[in-house]
Amino acid sequence: MSRSRSDLIAETLEDEILRGRFAPGTRLDETRLAEEHGVSRTPLREAFQKLAAAGLIEQQPRRGVFVREVGAVELLEMFEVMAETEASCGRLAALRISESALADLDAANARCREALEAGQSDAYYRENEVFHHLIYAQSGNRFLAAEAARLHRRLKPFRRTQLHLRGRMAQSMSEHLEIVEALRAGEADRCAALLRAHVAVQGEKFHHLMAGLRAAE
Repeated sequence: MSRSRSDLIAETLEDEILRGRFAPGTRLDETRLAEEHGVSRTPLREAFQKLAAAGLIEQQPRRGVFVREVGAVELLEMFEVMAETEASCGRLAALRISESALADLDAANARCREALEAGQSDAYYRENEVFHHLIYAQSGNRFLAAEAARLHRRLKPFRRTQLHLRGRMAQSMSEHLEIVEALRAGEADRCAALLRAHVAVQGEKFHHLMAGLRAAE
């Protein structure tokens, strides 16, 4: 998958914000960051738009761009909605998915496994995005698919961060295989339950995510 310069800058800044280089409330210096990344202001501003869509920064007219703080309650609420939205996509996709889409999911999983074996969490996440967006599309409901994609973008930095936790990539891979198995069998309720559990960050999983974010500060 080809990625633009602004995508790469946004990904780097995501990591730096989550790992504490830029604390909440910090003003991001557009000129200095453009020089640091060796780009003009255009791709940097495009990167800022991606970060704003993910809720990591806020752009204040005539004041600049500032890192915003995402609280634990807000994050948990977003993941709860994401889990239910993906469950709905999975339930519908199990009834409507095509054979070619199942083959595409198998291929995405094969690439996920390659990234897992290479220990490349960012590469795994990119293929993971392909996997999930295929399921959204196969729901056959364009409005639902668009809402799922929008919320997926909003949570991207945190979903990527999860994969840095020890053992999470392997667990995710195992869950992917079960989801495809349910889709292939047309088991709508099982697929919904699997996707809900795959995305939800309640209980211990949420504790580990928040601990990982704090450790990066």
